[in-house]
Amino acid sequence: MVNLIWVALTVIGIGYAMLNGTIDEVNESVFNGAKEAVTLCIGLISILVFWLGMMRIAEDSGLLKKLSSLFRPIVSKLFPEVPNDHPAMGYILSNMMANMFGLGNAATPLGIKAMEELKNLNGGKNETTRSMITFLAINTSSITLIPTTVIAIRMNYHSASPTDIVGPTLVATIISGIGAILIDRYFYYRRSRKG
Repeated sequence: MVNLIWVALTVIGIGYAMLNGTIDEVNESVFNGAKEAVTLCIGLISILVFWLGMMRIAEDSGLLKKLSSLFRPIVSKLFPEVPNDHPAMGYILSNMMANMFGLGNAATPLGIKAMEELKNLNGGKNETTRSMITFLAINTSSITLIPTTVIAIRMNYHSASPTDIVGPTLVATIISGIGAILIDRYFYYRRSRKG
């Protein structure tokens, strides 16, 4: 469905530009946008590779495991249906750690694996469970200690102080994370009361 929306928007935009006589400007914008996208991606690769390497070092050294065990009691309260030794819990914790370090690209495959394991825990049924909804809410509003991607973008555009975003990001993501958990719990208890 989303693909159809994007195609419709593109066709409408190009059609409007043709009728308006601004197709040359559209062509120029398309090629400039493509060029800037490639430049931005190449600039981000170096930063992301560095942080992914740091994550790998943290994983190999056992730091991620220690951080995961530190957060396991909190996470097990958020996901009471998931046994502590189930693979889903490991993927959930790894996803949360990757998000905390602002590595959304690394967190995505972990999140997908977590959802697959939560589906397996549900007997392979194609219906969402309480744990899936909670995980999605937390993953979407994840607390970020170091917004790596944003810092990389700010560095790429020659920001005077690219790390100024760390404090506001931390505050905003803590508020969004707490809000997501509260809203998730509110709707869960509301559904439970209705039966």
